Amino acid sequence: MHDATPLIATIVGGLVLAFIFGAIANRLRLPVLAGYLVAGVVAGPFTPGYVADAGIAQELADLGVILLMFGVGLHFSLKDLLSVKAISIPGAAVQMGVATGLGMLLGWGLGWPLTQGFVFGLALSVASTVVLLRAMEERRLLDSDRGRIAVGWLIVEDLAMVLALVLLPAIGGFLGSEKGGAAPAMGELFETVAWTVGKVVVFVALMLIVGKRVIPWTLQAVSATGSRELFRLAVLAMALGVAFGAAHLFDVSFELGAFFAGMMMGESKLSQQAAEETLPLRDAFAVLFFVSIGMLFNPHILVEHPWVVLAACLIIIVGKSAAAFVIVRAFGRPVKTALTIATSLAQIGEFSFILAALGVSVGLISAQARDVILAAAIVSILVNPLLFVALDRWIAKHDADAPDQHPAAVGGHTVLVGFGRVGRRVFAELREAGARVLVIETDEDAVRTLRDSGEADVVIGNAAAALVLAEANLSSARALIVAVPDPFEAGQVVRAARQLRDDLPIVARAHSQECMDHLAGLGASEVIYGEQELAHSLFEAARGDRSPVATSGH
Repeated sequence: MHDATPLIATIVGGLVLAFIFGAIANRLRLPVLAGYLVAGVVAGPFTPGYVADAGIAQELADLGVILLMFGVGLHFSLKDLLSVKAISIPGAAVQMGVATGLGMLLGWGLGWPLTQGFVFGLALSVASTVVLLRAMEERRLLDSDRGRIAVGWLIVEDLAMVLALVLLPAIGGFLGSEKGGAAPAMGELFETVAWTVGKVVVFVALMLIVGKRVIPWTLQAVSATGSRELFRLAVLAMALGVAFGAAHLFDVSFELGAFFAGMMMGESKLSQQAAEETLPLRDAFAVLFFVSIGMLFNPHILVEHPWVVLAACLIIIVGKSAAAFVIVRAFGRPVKTALTIATSLAQIGEFSFILAALGVSVGLISAQARDVILAAAIVSILVNPLLFVALDRWIAKHDADAPDQHPAAVGGHTVLVGFGRVGRRVFAELREAGARVLVIETDEDAVRTLRDSGEADVVIGNAAAALVLAEANLSSARALIVAVPDPFEAGQVVRAARQLRDDLPIVARAHSQECMDHLAGLGASEVIYGEQELAHSLFEAARGDRSPVATSGH
C-alpha cells in the first residue's frame, strides 16, 4: 500500500475531521463553523495525535477563498460596486482607522513598541472574507442593499491590505524596526506607494477593458461546444488563472483578482450556470479554510495572556462594530442596515494572519502578539454566527412590529416562501388566478416593491423560524409553497410548518429524487421535481396533447 502524500492526507484528514466535529456541533445546536475550527485544532501541531501539513492546508484554504470571491463577483456588477462607493470607501477607511487606533492604544498600555501596536491594530481592523460571505449567503443578502454595502466595504479593506502588505516592510524601516536596519528615504517610500497603486490601477483597467469582453466571449464559445465538462473546466481555469495572474503580475491579492474575474464573467448570460458549476468546490475548500485556521491556534495563549486576548476580542467585536454602526447611520442608512454591517465586520480572518506572519518575519511584532491575533480571530469567528442569530431575531421582531405590516389579519391566503426566479413566477401565477398571497423572504430589497404597492402581504425573515411563520398566520392559510432552492433550508421550513399545522397543504420544489424523498419525509404534501415535470411536459408535447410553445419557460 502506498503511503499517503501530505496533500492527500491533509485533504482527507481535514474533511473527515471537519465532518465529525461539524456534525457534533450541529447536534449540540452550535454553529457548524465551531466544529470545523475544533477539527483544525485537533489536526494542528499544538495537540497530540494526527498533525496535518499546515502549509498545504493554508494553500487549500486560499483556493477556497479564491472560489468564494469568484462566486461573489459573478453576482456583483460594476454598477453595484459603484452604487455603494460613497459609503463603502469612507466607511471602511474610518472603521479601519478606529480599530487600528484601539489596537495601538492596547499596545501602548502593554508597553509594546509603536510599530508593533500599529501592525497589531491593523490586523484587528480587517474582516474575514469567508466568514462575512458565508453569513451573507446563508441569509441570501448578497443581492440586497446590505449585502452590496458589505461586499463593497470588503473590497476596500482588501485593497487597503494589499497596499499594507507591500508597504509594511518599508514603513517599518522608516519608523525604525527593532532590528536596527537603515530607514529608507521618504522618496523611496513614496515611490513604493506609487508603484503599488499604479499596478492595481493597471490591473483594474485591464479587467474592465479587456476582461469584460474576452471572458464572456470565451465562456460563450466553450458553451457552444456542448461539453459540460469543458465548460466547467473553463470556468475554473478563468477564475484561478486570473487570480493567480493578478497576484504574480500585479501584486494584487488572489481574492481581488478572483472577484474581478467573476464580475467580468457576470456580464455573460451563462453566469448563473458558471456559479452552479463552482459551488461544490467552493463549499469544500471553504471548510478547509476554517480547518486551517484551527491548526494555527495555540491554546496556551488563553492561559498565558487571557486578558490581552479578551481586550483584542472586545476591539474586534465591540469597538470595530460600534464604529461601523455609527458610520453607516451617519450616512442615513436604516438601523437594520447598520446592525447588519456591524455584525458582518465583528470578526477577523485570513488577511490578519498574513499580516501577522509578515510582521513577525520582518521583526515588527512579537510571536506573542501574533498568537493573540490568532486567538482573537478564533473567538470572533465562533461568536459571529451567534451575533447573526441575535440580529435575525431582532430584525424579525422589528419587522413584525412595523406599522405597515399586519399579516395576522390575513386569512384564506397562500403563503409563498422565497421570492427568487421561481418564486416570482409562482407569485405571478397565483395573482393571475386571483389568489391572495403572503410572501416570506429574507431579502427586504427583493420584496420592497410588493410591500410598497400593496400587491401582497410581506413578512421579512427566515421562514424556518417559528416567530416568522407565526406572523404568516398559517392557521388560516389555504396552502404553503416553498420555492427556495436550497433543499436543507426548504426542509427546515417544511418541518417547522408541519409542526404548527398538521392539515396544511405544503408544496415544495426539489432538484433530485433524494431531495424529493427528504422533503416528503419532513411533511411536504407534494414535491415538484423539475426534471420529472420537464420530462412529462416534453412527452405530452411530443404526443400532441400540449403545444410545445405553451410549455416554454415553465
